[in-house]
Amino acid sequence: MSARFFLKEQTAEAHERLDAHFGNYDLSNPGEYAAFLTAHAAALLTVEQALDDADAASLVPEWPQMRRSPYIRADLEKLGADVPPLPAFPALRGDADILGALYVLEGSRLGGKLLRQSVGERLPAAYLQHLAPTPWPEFVALIERKLYSPVEREQAAVAANRVFAAFLDAAMVA
Repeated sequence: MSARFFLKEQTAEAHERLDAHFGNYDLSNPGEYAAFLTAHAAALLTVEQALDDADAASLVPEWPQMRRSPYIRADLEKLGADVPPLPAFPALRGDADILGALYVLEGSRLGGKLLRQSVGERLPAAYLQHLAPTPWPEFVALIERKLYSPVEREQAAVAANRVFAAFLDAAMVA
């Protein structure tokens, strides 16, 4: 099984729970959209900080351009919403952890393109429409090259599930 499909299989349950929760928001409603972004920000900002702390740019040179923190902050500011308090996120240790976390964030970016269609026309959506400097197929190729052993794949899956848990925890608070 490829690394990508291993990660997909190992995170399927968490992904479904998260989609079910976030699917309840009416993104055309400014208040609900602000709550949606606030929940996303609580997780995204802390995970991106963990990736910075783990020196993700040494593994993925495009990492600084992949970051969406500035865009979600700008959207929240335009909506008059505050950036939420940031919960702690466990340190990412090594390439497998970094790639597992990025797998979730980059998958979220793909989902953001679809969600953008539901956002009210006059609402800010820089976060949802931010384009990746590395297309998904190239990111998947990196995963396949770097996560070649069962141990690395399992470690990446654990990190990916921690990221899904961070988003779900943030969603439950919002």
